[in-house]
Amino acid sequence: MNNEATGPKEKPEERIKFLLIASDNAEARLAAFFTGRRARRSNARVVILYVMEPPEFGHWATVAETMRAEAEEKAEALLEEFAAEVKAQSGEAPEVIMREGELADELKKLIEEDQEIAIFFLGASADKSGPGPLVASLATKPSYLGARPIPVTVVPGSMTRDELRRLSG
Repeated sequence: MNNEATGPKEKPEERIKFLLIASDNAEARLAAFFTGRRARRSNARVVILYVMEPPEFGHWATVAETMRAEAEEKAEALLEEFAAEVKAQSGEAPEVIMREGELADELKKLIEEDQEIAIFFLGASADKSGPGPLVASLATKPSYLGARPIPVTVVPGSMTRDELRRLSG
């Protein structure tokens, strides 16, 4: 029997997803904090994406393999850190994805592949040199995310966790 006072329960696979890019900087960590809090409030799941740039060593295969292994180890540690933050804020372990390639290409692919991704969260640098390359690219070329439009939530790196707590309930 469907209780109309509480409404029908959503199946886990019907919940929307928030996409977050893991990056080794303060504004990305702040975005992880905010994304987790918004996910809890919105009953959304979080997907964390880390994209490793491919090494450019051509015929130096051994050097490239070593660099790839080091980059993968760093990426795994960063994904664990971001996953712990999101889980602490949302109460739910996020989905973590590690890919190799160009960030823009992998971001577009993931948004096209996973139709449950509904909002993209990212941190903007508080540095005077600008908000960061991804934020700047999105501001000038919204098609940067691909053919399927989704909203983008930019978390200013100059905000404090207390300010973000007030916004996210």
